[in-house]
Formats: sequence, structure tokens, C-alpha cells
Amino acid sequence: MSEDIELTQEMRLLEAVIFASGEPVTTALLQAQLDQAGFGAEAPAVLIALKKSYEVRGVNLIETDGQWSFRTAADIAPHMKITRQPRRKLPRAAAEVLAIIAYHQPVTRADIESIRGVDTSKGTLDILLELGWIRPGKRRDTPGRPLLWHTTVDFLSHFNIETLKDLPGLDELKAAGLLDARPALSNLPRDTDEDAPDTDVADEDSEFATWVTDEPESDAAAAE
Repeated sequence: MSEDIELTQEMRLLEAVIFASGEPVTTALLQAQLDQAGFGAEAPAVLIALKKSYEVRGVNLIETDGQWSFRTAADIAPHMKITRQPRRKLPRAAAEVLAIIAYHQPVTRADIESIRGVDTSKGTLDILLELGWIRPGKRRDTPGRPLLWHTTVDFLSHFNIETLKDLPGLDELKAAGLLDARPALSNLPRDTDEDAPDTDVADEDSEFATWVTDEPESDAAAAE
């Protein structure tokens, strides 16, 4: 921000609303946000001040026909190259495996298969490895010395989770209607546990939330 411009609470509120929106936001909607928050400010004046604070940044606040959005600064745009990876839905089997690893880690492949009640193919683990959401750890000191699997920092980052303690607990998932009565899910941590998370449940539209609503599926069926 420009050093001579101090951000007010009104400016910060509108900044957050515009930033979080997936499309341009109208002045009327932004005024409604200010009114709802109890600020006695006029949105146009606040937006002009906010726009000025962004003039020297790589991102500018732009108004187009009464709608506001953040855009790359014109002098920076020619130097940018953005590569987007196509979004693909996580197969149900992979989602179940990911959830089991997240809640029960460190776990072996045999542990995962015991909880799910079906075999786990190498391809399922390969999907999660390719996404960077799981990693192999040490080997368990048991016959065969199987690998122990953990989630990664990329997993936390993708699902906007600060630590594993922030994973939703059993009571949270039930309250949100995201959990069925499958035996494989009966060992999820309850909110009454000592280490129960104190955050909101994952978004119902996220891949991670999806696994608790679907019927169990073997890896072979998922591959079809």
C-alpha cells in the first residue's frame, strides 16, 4: 500500500469482500456490506481511497461500469505467464484413502485396507502421491516392515488447514450432514476428544468433504 495512506476498517472490509469474490462486485453490494457491519461510511468514498492505496501495487483496484475488481497492473501484465493445471475430481477410492491417512496417520497399506474393507491398489496411492498430498515415512518394525503413510504440508495448504488438529471431528461431520453410518468411518475422532478441533467443518463442495457422503467403493470399481 502507499505509505501515506492508512487503511481504515471500512477499507479493509471492502478489500476483503472484493478479494474473496469470484466476479466483480457492485457498489450497491459493497454499500450493503458496510451497512451490515455497522459502518456509517459511503461505499464510493471508501472505494476511491482504497483504489488510491493500490495504485503503486502489482494489483490495482479497477471500476468497470459500477463494478469493482482487482486486476493485474497494466505495466506488470506483459511480464506474467500463468499456467493452470486442469482441475480433476478425486476418485472416490482415493478420497477414502486420503481421509483414512489424514485421520489415522501414520498408517500402513494394510491398515488402510482393514479400515476400508477392500484392497487398495498401487494406482490409488500413486494419485495421492502425484498430487503431493501423502508421503511415505519410516517402516513399521513388524514382519515385512511395511511403509507408514502420512499427509503432507501441501495437503494442509490445499484444504486450508493449519494443523492436523484442525481436521473436522465426528460430531462436526454429523452436524453438517457429511457423515454416514459406515463402519469404516466409526473411528474418526470425536469432538469430545482431548485433541478435538475447534474450527468449522470442511466445505461440502471440497474433494475432502465428498468422501464421507459416498458409498464405499473398491479401487477396481473406481478405475472403471
